[in-house]
Amino acid sequence: LMRPLQGCRGHGVVVGTVTLCLAAGWALQTPGGVSLVVPQPNINATVAQNILLSVEYSCRGVATIEWKHVSSWGTTKIVEWKSGNYVNISTVYKDRVTTFENGSIQLLNVGMRDAGYYFITVTEEYGTNTYGTIIVNVYEIIYEDLHFVAVLFAFLAAVSAILICFMWLCNKSLHLFQKKATHKLTASTTEEIELETIEC
Repeated sequence: LMRPLQGCRGHGVVVGTVTLCLAAGWALQTPGGVSLVVPQPNINATVAQNILLSVEYSCRGVATIEWKHVSSWGTTKIVEWKSGNYVNISTVYKDRVTTFENGSIQLLNVGMRDAGYYFITVTEEYGTNTYGTIIVNVYEIIYEDLHFVAVLFAFLAAVSAILICFMWLCNKSLHLFQKKATHKLTASTTEEIELETIEC
């Protein structure tokens, strides 16, 4: 009877030790811990549009936020900042990025090269970090081509209208000239007949 009792006591010590370690680990992580929510992980945009890469992070300590862009052209660091402290925007994005306290960024005047993956890393002062990804698709504006065609069509219609008016005026002038010429010819013929009659 003694052996099973010692086995139970040994098992209780192991369970107690594991529980104590888990509680200690949880207690150490309690001051830290960071969470990140990405409400819109896929964004479709058109050229020259402003887009908001929206996220929401929370942590108990001070966080460092970093955004990177990864595409077929390579990886580019966009911005890094510490809440309540510095903001370090890369020179490529200097006049095109606005940062927000919740970790979001706004990209101004996007182009085709802005398509790709946007990675956010939120690192909390205790060393805990979390990641998020947003995929951005950028499309060329189709209506610009249609706009060009419409303008070209309007221009051609205006030129056609001017040419038609010019031809109508030329036709009218020709008819007036022909009438005057016919009238002069008739008058000169009448004078000749009268002269012939007088001569006779």
